[in-house]
Amino acid sequence: MSEARGTFETMVQTLSAAAARRVALAAQGFGKAPSGRVGTRQLNGLFDRLGLLQIDSVNVFERSHYLPGFARLGGYDKALLDRLTFRPTSPSSEAGYTEVWAHEAAFVPVRDWPLFRFRNARFRAKYLAGKDSWGLTAGRDTIEWLRSELAARGPLAASEIEHDANVRQGPWWGWSEVKQALELMFRSGELATAGRTRFERRYALVQQVLPASVLERHPSEPDAVRELVRRSVTALGVGTLSDIADYYRLYTAETKAALHDLVDAGEVERVHVHGWTGAGGRPLAAFVPAGVRVPRAISATAVLSPFDPVVWERDRLLRMFGMHYRIEIYTPAPKRVFGYYVLPVLVDDEIVGRVDLKSDRQAEVLRVQAAWVEEGRSAGAVAERLAPLLGSVAEWQGLGDVMVAGRGNLAGALADELGGAALAG
Repeated sequence: MSEARGTFETMVQTLSAAAARRVALAAQGFGKAPSGRVGTRQLNGLFDRLGLLQIDSVNVFERSHYLPGFARLGGYDKALLDRLTFRPTSPSSEAGYTEVWAHEAAFVPVRDWPLFRFRNARFRAKYLAGKDSWGLTAGRDTIEWLRSELAARGPLAASEIEHDANVRQGPWWGWSEVKQALELMFRSGELATAGRTRFERRYALVQQVLPASVLERHPSEPDAVRELVRRSVTALGVGTLSDIADYYRLYTAETKAALHDLVDAGEVERVHVHGWTGAGGRPLAAFVPAGVRVPRAISATAVLSPFDPVVWERDRLLRMFGMHYRIEIYTPAPKRVFGYYVLPVLVDDEIVGRVDLKSDRQAEVLRVQAAWVEEGRSAGAVAERLAPLLGSVAEWQGLGDVMVAGRGNLAGALADELGGAALAG
């Protein structure tokens, strides 16, 4: 694509819907599976491409931050990712990863921590600075006590801190007062993570775990937003204003201003995508990195975490792949349509189905609790691609057989493809 300069109104290019899908998936690292063993170099490359890995505690199948790597790289040693993300960072080096509120709670490179200072400041102003805020009223003494405790004892998990207020209470999902205070201090930028132990976050004063070279960087809010918008466009490959704003949960107005700057600088181009329309059928403006290439094809078979960047923005998922998707973890079982932990199934450049997976670690079985093919797709063709992938998933999870329950319009074909492995129901 040619270089675009000037305002949004100039040098508009056009992409077909299929080309847009291929651009988006290539930007996310699909179709480029590595040859040979996946090591730390490939996992660091995953961070370079995506910018972050979203964290979620649900592990009925597998915790979310492990899944984007498997979807793009295939089977890898999860202990390698644990060493990158769970071990404490060093105040003498910018290497490694820490946690911030990016899209949601996420692992990001330590060097990127200053880009989120403006978000810390916004949170602090909203929840800790107001005269009626919890941090200046009921929680003030707890926060002051925690500062002293962490300074004296070093990094600690909430469960390691002894305090008479450390009982589950209040509206924050039953968090104790200590846990609530720690989270407020973390989100305001006063604390950072010092790794995790058995998935429990350890908290530290930022100077205990982040290098001075990072703490000394104070990008202005417009500069930080512009850099995050640039990274969003690169990671998405192609996206609308709302898609790009959603990647790092930025405000629409500030994202729009940053896009203007990036287009004027020749770093981003404006495009139209066939079929991408808004209210009244008007074409939606979309944006791509300047000089982006359109792959001729994408070869991939993957199951996508509900918290994978491809799936994050549900309107984009519908617009780009034709899938209406809602996570049903918090939906009462009788009201679920597709299942509890449902993962979209990607085949090449299309999303063709969805599966509800559970790692039954006691029985050493990967359970497909429901399997569905999208409208207009061939169940047999989807099952043919999905079955060997599920075998790889089971192996990666350290499980044996793949067992398919009878729920869903893909279940029968999938069970047949797997050699008749099926459960009643």
